[in-house]
Amino acid sequence: MAAGLEYGLKGIVWKRIQDTIIADCRKSKVWKILILDPFTTKILSSCCKMSDLMSEKITIVEDLYKNREPVLEMKAIYFISPTAKCVDAFIGDFKQKPKYKAAYVYFTDYCPDDLFNNMKLYCAKYIQVCKEINLSFLPQEAQVFTFDNPGAFNSIYKPNSLDKMKTLETLADQLVTICATLDEYPGVRYKKDSKNMENAKTLAELVDNKLARHYELDDSGKKKGKTQAQLLIVERGFDPVSPILHELTYQAMAYDLIDIQKDIYQYKAKDGSEKEALLNEDDMLWVKLRHKHIAEVSEQIPKMLKEISASKKQPDGKITISNLSQMMKKMPSFRKELTEDLAVGSDVDGMKVKDPMRTLLPVLLHPYSIHDKIRAVLLYIFSLNGTTDENLSKLIQHVKIEDEREYILNWKRLGVPIITESSIFSRKPTRRDRSQEQTYNLSRWTPVIKDVMEDAVENKLDTKEWPHQSECPAAWNGSGAVSARQKHKPNAQDERRTGSRLIIFIIGGISFSEMRSAYEVTQAVKSCEVIVGSSHILTPTSLLNDIKALGKEPMETFTIEERSNA
Repeated sequence: MAAGLEYGLKGIVWKRIQDTIIADCRKSKVWKILILDPFTTKILSSCCKMSDLMSEKITIVEDLYKNREPVLEMKAIYFISPTAKCVDAFIGDFKQKPKYKAAYVYFTDYCPDDLFNNMKLYCAKYIQVCKEINLSFLPQEAQVFTFDNPGAFNSIYKPNSLDKMKTLETLADQLVTICATLDEYPGVRYKKDSKNMENAKTLAELVDNKLARHYELDDSGKKKGKTQAQLLIVERGFDPVSPILHELTYQAMAYDLIDIQKDIYQYKAKDGSEKEALLNEDDMLWVKLRHKHIAEVSEQIPKMLKEISASKKQPDGKITISNLSQMMKKMPSFRKELTEDLAVGSDVDGMKVKDPMRTLLPVLLHPYSIHDKIRAVLLYIFSLNGTTDENLSKLIQHVKIEDEREYILNWKRLGVPIITESSIFSRKPTRRDRSQEQTYNLSRWTPVIKDVMEDAVENKLDTKEWPHQSECPAAWNGSGAVSARQKHKPNAQDERRTGSRLIIFIIGGISFSEMRSAYEVTQAVKSCEVIVGSSHILTPTSLLNDIKALGKEPMETFTIEERSNA
């Protein structure tokens, strides 16, 4: 197993799979076929290698939905999601003529009674094992999880969405599996929103109820009490700046400026051939560099390449870092400074930005891409906590997006103020004072979630802003929790549970800067492991496209509604 997978969430997930699926395989001592759906394929590929499976006598891995030849002498392991589509495909393997000698069935999550009964009706004599193993999430990184569901954004925030509650129910079920996998029964809190955004509250209620049911029905036969962990739930609109800002750390910059699909960077080698680099925790160089500022990376990489080439042949043509450095150098300084000045509200000398429009105009007059101009306009609006109808109309004309104004107007769907009366701009929340922290001039913005993490660890979250859906033991103070770098030990709850864990879920997607914050706080505090997750990971472009896709609404409707709420 790769060194990068031995710790954190990936290591814990692989251990869970070993203790359930693999443990049952070992008892049989015969070679088996492993059958996966698309979601479980991603789970498994995120935490183990084919060689790991081969060593456990799993000889073939197959796709549940593809036509497969019968192998009657072999037993099949089904690691699948508890959906009607998956169960129907499973039944199809045995209903008429069985494809395999027997079936070991492992569901990622709770299987509804109707689906389970269907399986029993048609396949009972072939099923040797049927278990629910609570693994309905992807361990994206050591301290980051996702549900691989970017469509959840549209389902939750689209007006009159028909599947909003179903989506929140699914997210709640998946959040229960992350808690169960971590062996946590956390206290649940949510960010209260004054703009009638109830999604965080609804999800907190759902998760808390489902957690209670899960631990009431625990296999151990005794009810589990709350552990010293907290689960915080927030909505994407609580910090609209972080996901659209130009981030100059390596990982965030790579995903913002380069077309990276499924963590794969495609490039041309010196001989002109197409090659691929997988940007994940198997690559320890990537892990070492991903959270560093591009200026540091540019300094360090020549030294590292010398070390690498001294020990093995230097990989051909991996030019991601130099590409990014060149891109950064080509960005005019006023453009880079603009985004930071508007986001932070002050310039590099700490002077308050008195006229944000004067800061914005040079960008609107420059031939930048439409997306970049939209991002700049949004930062301007966010810095003021809303602008006037008249002012917004002028900005939209400047950017020439009269027919695509949803890029800006639809942020209202997330509870973000866009149009408001100039005389009553609402007060922005106070931020932690970071004036003494050493940062690059062009990286002065700190994601709001980092303030939240630090306040939570120090037990400083305001109970009015962060109501308790349920409380964890009073001993919570963030002290004594396991380090993120400590290897997870099986059945070592008493050894490990000496402190606390902070789990944060962001409804509507998480940005790379917010992911990085989890590592920074864990590293600084050392006594508290912070784990963050969402339905999916955002890039600035993907978020803008998601916002636009929420649909059109006449501008007048926004104006009337905002003014009536004023």
